[in-house]
Amino acid sequence: MRKILVVVDMQNDFIDGTLGTLEAQAIVQPVLEKMRTYDKSEIYVTRDTHGENYLQTAEGRKLPVVHCVKGTKGWQLHPQVEAAADEKHIIDKPTFGSMDLMELLRKENEKELLEIELVGLCTDICVVSNALLLKAAMPESIIRVDAGCCAGVTPESHKAALATMGMCQIEIK
Repeated sequence: MRKILVVVDMQNDFIDGTLGTLEAQAIVQPVLEKMRTYDKSEIYVTRDTHGENYLQTAEGRKLPVVHCVKGTKGWQLHPQVEAAADEKHIIDKPTFGSMDLMELLRKENEKELLEIELVGLCTDICVVSNALLLKAAMPESIIRVDAGCCAGVTPESHKAALATMGMCQIEIK
């Protein structure tokens, strides 16, 4: 079984930028340590990507905090995360879950059964969205989330998202 690591949205705006938290800052080193345990070719990284018109989008009207605008410092991945990733495996996504990531890994799973581990930000928004998409696309694959390498918007919503994923047969480590 081929093991894949998905690193979700380890971007400056979510770590110490406009939507940053102390919890997000605290997982940077554990995420980097986790990345070192995988071959670079088996790591996929998502990047939340918005345009200048973010506040006019459905998401922007509900979360009116401009963040991850393509080309800005806040949009960029944490420098060490970016250095540990293969540029060919960085996937920009315009919303919480990435259909491109799901489709790419689903095709890989057809060749060889995958075991997919997710880490990153935010547990309660983008991690849970991507984990559920992957589980729906590949119900026979092991989908796992390392709780110690994730942080939510709040500690409470982090725990709630982990419980939700667990109920959907996503392994919580």
